[in-house]
Amino acid sequence: MAKANVSFWVQKEGNQPDLLCGRSADYMPTKGHFPILVCSTVVLGGLLRAFLKNSEVIVLTILSLVGFLIGQLAYNFVEMHQVVYPLLRTPSFSLYCYFSPLIIFMAALDVDFYILKNVFWQVVLTGLISFSMAFIVIGYVVLKFNKDSWDLQSCLLFSMTLGITDPVHSVNSLKTIGISKMYTDIIRGESMIICGFTSIFFGVFRSNILNISNFRELHVIMGLSLDILGSIICGYWCARIIQFILTDLFSNTLTSIVLCISMVYLTFYIVEFLGMSGMVALVAVGLNLDSLSFKPRIELIITKFLIMFSCVYQHLIYTFFGIVIGCGEIKYFQFHTLVFMFILFATVNFVRLLTVVLVSPILRHSNYEYNWRWGIVIAWSGIKGVFSLLLAPDIHNLAEQKVESPQLFILYVQVISLMTMGINSYMMTYSARTLGLCAISLPRQMAMQNAIKHIQEIIQNRITLFKTEKILTNVNWTLVEEKTKIEYIIPFPHVSCDKKVKEESLTDEVLIEEARLHVAIIQMSSFEKQCNDGVLSVEAARTLIGATKSYCHIQGKFMSIYDVSTYVRARSWLMKFKNILTFLEYHKDKASLSLYGNNKFLIFIYRIVFSEEFEYAGHIIGIMYIYPMIMHLWPMARELNVSALILVNYYFVFLYLLESALKITILKSRYFHQHWNTLEFFIVLIGIVDIFCIYFVRLRPDHLVLIQFTVIIGYFRIIRFIPLIKVLIPLLMNIVDVQIKKRLSLMYSITKGYVKSQEDTKFLIKQISSRESINQKLYEILETNKRDAVKELGLIEHEGRDVVIALKTKQAIRNVIAKALKSLTFLWSRGIIDKHEGIEMNKVLLAKIKSLNNFPMAIPPPTPDKYLHNIIWLENKDVLIEFFKERAKLAYFDYGDVICKEGEMPQGIYLIISGMAILQSSPPTFGIDRSLSADRESTTRFTEYCTSGDIIGELSCLLKREIEYTAICETILQACFISLEDLYEGFDVFWPSLEYKIWLKLALSIAYQYFESSLIDEDLKFQKCVALNHAYVETLSSYNEMTVDNVNMKFVILVYGSVIDTKTEVPYLAPCILPKTCEQVQGTSDLSKLLVIQAPAPAKNNNNAKVMVNTSLGMTRRDYHWKRKNELETGSHFRKGH
Repeated sequence: MAKANVSFWVQKEGNQPDLLCGRSADYMPTKGHFPILVCSTVVLGGLLRAFLKNSEVIVLTILSLVGFLIGQLAYNFVEMHQVVYPLLRTPSFSLYCYFSPLIIFMAALDVDFYILKNVFWQVVLTGLISFSMAFIVIGYVVLKFNKDSWDLQSCLLFSMTLGITDPVHSVNSLKTIGISKMYTDIIRGESMIICGFTSIFFGVFRSNILNISNFRELHVIMGLSLDILGSIICGYWCARIIQFILTDLFSNTLTSIVLCISMVYLTFYIVEFLGMSGMVALVAVGLNLDSLSFKPRIELIITKFLIMFSCVYQHLIYTFFGIVIGCGEIKYFQFHTLVFMFILFATVNFVRLLTVVLVSPILRHSNYEYNWRWGIVIAWSGIKGVFSLLLAPDIHNLAEQKVESPQLFILYVQVISLMTMGINSYMMTYSARTLGLCAISLPRQMAMQNAIKHIQEIIQNRITLFKTEKILTNVNWTLVEEKTKIEYIIPFPHVSCDKKVKEESLTDEVLIEEARLHVAIIQMSSFEKQCNDGVLSVEAARTLIGATKSYCHIQGKFMSIYDVSTYVRARSWLMKFKNILTFLEYHKDKASLSLYGNNKFLIFIYRIVFSEEFEYAGHIIGIMYIYPMIMHLWPMARELNVSALILVNYYFVFLYLLESALKITILKSRYFHQHWNTLEFFIVLIGIVDIFCIYFVRLRPDHLVLIQFTVIIGYFRIIRFIPLIKVLIPLLMNIVDVQIKKRLSLMYSITKGYVKSQEDTKFLIKQISSRESINQKLYEILETNKRDAVKELGLIEHEGRDVVIALKTKQAIRNVIAKALKSLTFLWSRGIIDKHEGIEMNKVLLAKIKSLNNFPMAIPPPTPDKYLHNIIWLENKDVLIEFFKERAKLAYFDYGDVICKEGEMPQGIYLIISGMAILQSSPPTFGIDRSLSADRESTTRFTEYCTSGDIIGELSCLLKREIEYTAICETILQACFISLEDLYEGFDVFWPSLEYKIWLKLALSIAYQYFESSLIDEDLKFQKCVALNHAYVETLSSYNEMTVDNVNMKFVILVYGSVIDTKTEVPYLAPCILPKTCEQVQGTSDLSKLLVIQAPAPAKNNNNAKVMVNTSLGMTRRDYHWKRKNELETGSHFRKGH
């Protein structure tokens, strides 16, 4: 196919392109007004689309008729002929190259690669069967019923052209009625395969490969295979280049769009120039790009540009080919032409129906719910479009016998295209609605109603908040509530009046399956958001999304972290390969020099053997023998240099023998402890045997067996090159180490992103389903999956601490810079920083983010004493750290060791330095009396995992109460141990701030664990709470009271113990958020802790706020004194949030 497009790229002298139809210019061509015609077509198409919305087929029909009229005017008037003459003399392949690349790229970009991958073979077989049926059936009908004198090659090319299903229009109507994307991707994938095959076959005909004189079946098949494979490889690498361009932090939107479109055309032209299929290459480009391949929010802009260009191109194509048809003679348009159009239309739909019948068994045996209803819809999806039209002129150009009316090829294709766009699109939509394929299931309706209800609650809460603002007192709130009320009606059928009855009749299995699909969608949205926020790498996000889509179609399957690991197939072969390399690594067994006393000869040999030059000399000997070995293996060279090769062999065997003798002299029996030394000794033995065999052959040249044995031994000389592998092993080990670290980093990032997605999904459980049993089951599944993922995080961290530390450090840097970018945007938007300064500072911060690409893959873990800086309540203060450093001890535990048991008194706290522990306990009591929490009684055992940086035993030590969980080592564990006596000594020395800060840290952790959705807008960092008193802890003993100031207190969260509302006598058990109606509470447990989050006070109330803060802190200190004095201890197991 290398010569396929020569006429397009290079035009020979005096060889002008033939006119497809119409008369040639019998006048002196002048500068025409063709650009005006193009611009007028674009404007007319835009106006028609504006007035005829959702009627694309009518717009294209009108443009085709307008083009036909212009063509007729050009046929009869020279002035108009001058305008359209540049179009008539344009090669048809040029039009194909101008218009097709962007349209096929847009179609491929809209296909979900992961969905297509799951049904790849079904789609390929469907495409091949559809292509074959169209080729055979349409070709036969054209030969049988067409009265024009078309030769066989023209009929076959015409059948291939009409067999193309348009990848854009074939699914447009389905996308507007809510059909599953899976089926639209199947139809679009099949149409792209047909487009690819047809473009390849037309390229074969253009290159004249099928000339009878030099036709070879194997040559054509190999050429087609290489074309497909080469085009896919080129497309893949082009997609990587486009992805690199579009994800560059410093590229602006306009530059990205220009480069993206330019790369699409450049790829198409380069691949076509190399003799392959540009169409297949662009399909590969589009499939390898997804939403993560673009910077945030740029995908929508590029997609809109592609849709705009695609629409303009289609308008131009139909207008241009209407002009081409009009430039021909009308005498060829007869009644039979009209009849043949309807015959072709019926044939095209019959071929599509036959294809569906043949592929139904294939689709039915796939994992998707294919049935006869979908078969009917797909049978109407054989819509023809611009790709058939662009290839239609080539039917005449590539025909063996030229016909007098070439415009009929284009006429038939254009009319069939418009008919299928109008009739098939309507029938496809009508069939889908009639057969109930676009109906929303009842569980889906329930989920939508829950979402609408949730939005309405948010609107009502916002209105209630606005009513309290003085500036909005004159607003007509009744009208506001009336206009903001959402009355959303589901736009599709299948909504029954007996909805409540059907809701009750739905089984949990049906609802849980619908909820599972919702969970998968929420998780994929979480992965993409984490990637856009910089929390998750693009590779990790793409892996998670791909795994989710791969497991989504399995009924009842909730994807776990183990499924993701199976999907990734991480690092197992790398570890095995590294173990092999470690086994093969060469280690010098260096003996002590003192063993040889004053023997100068042995000392001299010792220094030779263990010098680097000796090692290099051995490698050089092996490299030098490459040339003699080549001559030995080359029969002609061997016969000419027999004596020389024998002498060279003696020389090299002597060198190998000398090397082994020197090593044996020094190492003695230790020589054979090293595998490489044993191999070298074996090489020497083979060499000696080889020399003796050659000697005996010279003595007995007629002994056939001896000669054969000598020849075989001669080939064994090749093992002399094996020791050269020693040089490559260190390099290979470094490469493998880097790959293992990359895999560990990727798996840790994937697991971390998975944990975050589980947490995000738990916040939306109530919006997924309104049935409590479903919500509870979902919560249990998500919690189990999260716990397994946290365990996997611990194992990965234990396996590669240095890799995880580097990844966490890199993420921390990224988060800090992202926070700085948000602050810069805020200052920029408020006018504090002008535009120029903002742009320059933005470049500086983006450069720092980009520099993280070169961040080291591993960072050595800090020493154990440095981990004290990670204890948040020590606040990184030297006096506190030095105090506990003198008293802290290192504790080591093996796998399966018990750190502490449930029911035992605490010995102290354990700060985990490395390793992982599992915590098993009964449900937490939070210091609540059994009599008050009878309804909370549960036999369920809780399981959690603690990894590096976590602390075990804080709450039990604070309360001096029995530990309520058992901690068991899951791996070898190293911890920093601070005894209970040392901890309380610290409380006495740094009274009362140290104990208060530990309580504050625990309270914040409990609040975030149970009420993160309510506190999402609060900045409750520990350091900020300590410095600015934004949140503080109040302590209540039994029967003590506290006033709740709802003006200055935004949230009051009971994190430990129990209280009662003194006014309504309603009890509240930890953990819970006290309602706004609560004005005063009284403690009912021995010890109750409340986290108070202050509301931002106006400037004029600063003094009052300070008074309130000081009062609160003073009361806290008195309560601590009361608690320490009377030692009223109570407690429970604190459930740590990850």
